[in-house]
Amino acid sequence: MLDSLDLALLNAVQADDGRTADQLARDVALSPSAIARRLRRLRADGWIARTIALLPARIIDRRLRALVFVQLKEHADLAAKRALTDAILAAPGVLLCLEISGTFDLVLLTDASHMAAFNAITEAVLEQSPAVQRYETSFVKRQVKFAPGIVLSGSDLA
Repeated sequence: MLDSLDLALLNAVQADDGRTADQLARDVALSPSAIARRLRRLRADGWIARTIALLPARIIDRRLRALVFVQLKEHADLAAKRALTDAILAAPGVLLCLEISGTFDLVLLTDASHMAAFNAITEAVLEQSPAVQRYETSFVKRQVKFAPGIVLSGSDLA
């Protein structure tokens, strides 16, 4: 079970996981050794899934990113849907896939170095799938905000 100090630590490492236990102790009311123990436990218990590096805008802004809205066939069978899910999970150019409500069933965030690479992603993942009815693409012109963490509070303990 998580307590309020665990939540404070999780919030802090979501903002910057490169901070040392000494630096984290300035924001979380624990000793550096207690912070290190808690972080080991949070990782071992699966509360911290993984640690990644976020690249700067000067690299990301050169990439071709797109939001691809996917509508599935109304009567697509489970095997076709599972195969589509597997293709999405296996595609390194698909950064995010969300199941959504409304006209479309899925939205994908894709990343490619150029248009031909983007076309290869859509052909391999979407156009080959018997589960896909249609898709629409909106290309990212500029990233305004990216905040991958979530702010945890006491209500998350309930």
